[in-house]
Amino acid sequence: MNVNGLTGSLNTILTWITRLALLNVLWIIFSIQGLLIAGIFPSTIAALTICRKWQEGEKDIPIWKTFKRIYRDEFLASNILGWAIMFMGLLLYLNFLVMSTSHGEVSIIIIIAFYLLTFLYINIIIWSFPLLSNYNGSIIQHMKNAIILGIVNIHYTLTILILLFCVTYVSLEFPGMILFFTVSIGALCWSWISQGIFKKMDTATN
Repeated sequence: MNVNGLTGSLNTILTWITRLALLNVLWIIFSIQGLLIAGIFPSTIAALTICRKWQEGEKDIPIWKTFKRIYRDEFLASNILGWAIMFMGLLLYLNFLVMSTSHGEVSIIIIIAFYLLTFLYINIIIWSFPLLSNYNGSIIQHMKNAIILGIVNIHYTLTILILLFCVTYVSLEFPGMILFFTVSIGALCWSWISQGIFKKMDTATN
């Protein structure tokens, strides 16, 4: 029996459990610190950025200091992006309410346009935050790139959606996960797929 190998494996597993739990707790703390309405978006960017650094080999970064710095640096930009997305979502929802109360009087063209806009909106949600955590650029540019990325890589967009849905579903089945693992595991999956795409993009442009 390879005791050293087993001990090393257990140590690695426990280390990652600790990292993910700490990241999740920090996301909750800093989201609450921003009264949720101003804290969720910079906390999400910080979580995604830390996951990216882990995937780039920076596994021993100080999580607390790094999270706090990113939260502060990206506070304004992430909130502008997040609330712009929320506003667009509200407009889509209001349009949906109008359509649902029109009793079949809505043109098929309007219905098609609504679902097309919803599809583009989902792409913006999925790709804008990883783009902001990776690249400098304006909010509008990130949204444009998010739409392009989402359409060109629709299979990866669907994969991210499915993974995030699965993490959410399991968390609702086991609520104890929400405090320690839901956000961190979701961010890790989200970052893992988006980083694969970004690396291909960077390789193609170099």
